[in-house]
Amino acid sequence: MSTVRRRHFGSARKLPSGRFQASYWYEGTRHRAPSTFAAKADALAWLSATETDIGRGAWVDPRHGDLSVTEVAYLWLHANPSKRPNTRAMDEIVVNVHLKALADRRIGSITPSDVQTLVNTWCQAAAPRTVKRRYGVLAAVFNHAVAADWLARSPCRAIKLPGVAPTRRRLLSPADVTALAEATDERYRAMVWLGVVLGWRWEEVAGLRVGALDLLRGTISVAETNIRDGSGRPVRGEPKSDASRRTVAHAADLAEVLASHMAARGLTGADTDRLLFEAPLGGPLRYSNWRNRVWLPAARLAGVAGAGFHDLRRASATALVAGGVDVKTAQARLGHSDPRLTLGIYAQATSAGDKAAAELLGKQFLGASRTQRARQTGTESGNGQ
Repeated sequence: MSTVRRRHFGSARKLPSGRFQASYWYEGTRHRAPSTFAAKADALAWLSATETDIGRGAWVDPRHGDLSVTEVAYLWLHANPSKRPNTRAMDEIVVNVHLKALADRRIGSITPSDVQTLVNTWCQAAAPRTVKRRYGVLAAVFNHAVAADWLARSPCRAIKLPGVAPTRRRLLSPADVTALAEATDERYRAMVWLGVVLGWRWEEVAGLRVGALDLLRGTISVAETNIRDGSGRPVRGEPKSDASRRTVAHAADLAEVLASHMAARGLTGADTDRLLFEAPLGGPLRYSNWRNRVWLPAARLAGVAGAGFHDLRRASATALVAGGVDVKTAQARLGHSDPRLTLGIYAQATSAGDKAAAELLGKQFLGASRTQRARQTGTESGNGQ
């Protein structure tokens, strides 16, 4: 039952200037409006709007608005058990360090203006891509509050973010890849070929075990990955997504490379749980150590300093698309959940492909124009005779 009653304060008890208090009952609990009203009509209008929200399922218990940003952030951090350890660690840094300005504020008191002010503060000292990453965490925290019915809507709306320039990536040529492989420590040389021939991510290559290979059938599977925990230590992890868990065919040439690598390490098909690539003292590779001690020196020697292991994946995607492989097959081999990633992010135009496209369009349009002009010239010459 909803009620509106007049409240008087102090010596004004007998004066008509008292304020009006609106209240209502919901699921056995009495709720009051957050403030009083000068006119009874305003109190009744507020009650009517509240009852409408309850009726259409848009009502939010106002008591939940008293939760602090920090409380909601930690509830969000632990709401997704499948979140990767390294991702969780980065999210925790944002929550503990970069959301401090809002940490003790009630979630119900945060406005879009507060969020924009925080974003503007970040922009003064951080790169646009970093600002976008932090904002993504903040927006996810408030989206979690909305999904849990603690807020009616998120204050992260109509926020202006800095523009992020696309990252310029080097498109590795076959000659570049060959030079990289030859410059790489022979214990890890096969990783280069796996990265470019299969288009696999570093974590997929580093997590590869002997049991995932079927050299006779010519297939290889992504069943697990080598990921990092919050301290950067390598741990056994699941593939990045359902699409990333895949079995693909591989070329006979790659089978020879892998067989040679296994022989050099003394591995046989019976060693199903052994990692194909291990740290010098045994155990899983640690990405930072491998990058600094193996990849970076090889890239410098090969003349492609600045290239990353992920550029092998881009080269693979580009070769698939440029070679006429259908997008669905390319998507499945690369483990993309969306074919737009295959085309929009990884597949870069090759110089040869770009040249062929230019010649095609020039011939199609300018060639037709040239033919037309030649005909006109011939006609005019004929008339002149």
